[in-house]
Amino acid sequence: MRYLLLNKPYEVLTQFTDENGRATLKDFVAVPNIYPVGRLDYDSEGLVLLTDDKQLQHRLSEPRFKIPKTYWVQVEGEPTEEALEQLRRGVDIKSGFTTPAEAALLPEPPALWERSKPVRFRANIPTSWLQITISQGMNRQVRKMTAAVGFPTLRLVRARLAGIDLLDLAPGQWRELTAAEVQLLKDLTDAQTAEAGTSRATDSRKKGEFWPGGVRPSTKPKNTAGGYNRGGFGGKPDARSNDKGKPSDKGSRGASRKPGTSRPASGGRNAGRK
Repeated sequence: MRYLLLNKPYEVLTQFTDENGRATLKDFVAVPNIYPVGRLDYDSEGLVLLTDDKQLQHRLSEPRFKIPKTYWVQVEGEPTEEALEQLRRGVDIKSGFTTPAEAALLPEPPALWERSKPVRFRANIPTSWLQITISQGMNRQVRKMTAAVGFPTLRLVRARLAGIDLLDLAPGQWRELTAAEVQLLKDLTDAQTAEAGTSRATDSRKKGEFWPGGVRPSTKPKNTAGGYNRGGFGGKPDARSNDKGKPSDKGSRGASRKPGTSRPASGGRNAGRK
């Protein structure tokens, strides 16, 4: 298994192909058969995990697993304590309410690289840096959060994921995770799996499939034909049909009559009729 940490540069897609010719992960990581864990916006920078461990990738990307992600956010203006408290409690970003987050004003700007395209400042408005930690993954969530409290985001850098730091990687550089870092991720997801009562598939063909909260997908076949189960239509064939839905010789009317014999005179719908 491979576990990689990349410092995604500004204006790079978190995927390996693009029909419009934009920069992608393929321009920086030449390792086959690995996939990004979650997404980081085209105009955001920083930490992206990549792996060929499908089970771990699913768990880290699945919203029901609460994986903390820390961002350094440059905003326009100087956020008040009231605005920070709103971020901590959760805000309405139109697509839904955010869950409680950690938010703090950084006393000094973080030591970062120069962005490929400089941030556009307004000369008469100061900027500030925040550190925000969330465990959700809503579309452009951090940008919408700061805008909702009146301080638009100018630059966004993911600095940490589940205790793993970006450290001194330059934009476009990547490294292998250490064994301890991989174990940290597995321990975190295992703990949340156990707490949620997640079910594991018992079918050997489905090893590694997990369902957070113990909600297991239904495997019961649906009766797509609807109505009653008559003559083998819909659901399982009845007792008078074989496994292909064709009538069976067993139990059918007249099956025991010998060739050349006629129906008895009495009984039946035509009994007594001339």
